[in-house]
Amino acid sequence: MRFKDKLRPVEILLVEDNPGDVRLTREALKEGKLINNLHVAGDGVEGLAYLQKVGKFSEEPIPDLVLLDLNLPKKDGRELLVDIKEDEDLKHIPVVILTTSKAEADINKSYESHANCYITKPVDMNQFIKIVKSIEHFWFSIVKLPSNKNFV
Repeated sequence: MRFKDKLRPVEILLVEDNPGDVRLTREALKEGKLINNLHVAGDGVEGLAYLQKVGKFSEEPIPDLVLLDLNLPKKDGRELLVDIKEDEDLKHIPVVILTTSKAEADINKSYESHANCYITKPVDMNQFIKIVKSIEHFWFSIVKLPSNKNFV
């Protein structure tokens, strides 16, 4: 495991405007094997404010992983992804695109913008929960990531 202090919760930022998907993601992560804190931003502007620690987010932790929907109000996920990956303080954070879009253009553009992964949300609730658990397992049990404290 990449965390020296195994008791430290994994910090996950979900940028998602659909309350149903937020609820399902929260449920899936509760059932996971890792202690985690799920933080939610309802649109791209709020997601960027969270990541940049602006205003009410000034005391929030830097996430270990961002789960990002593409179709968001105010600032869409495509724009937010570019903002994250162009910011020297944020670009190390893995960004998993978790969206309903199956469009080849969205997939290509996401990878061109340095998304770490692209997953199309399944419509089936049980499949959705399985996907979220798989994301958690892959990014926090298999992949070796740098410690955030090296970047802040």
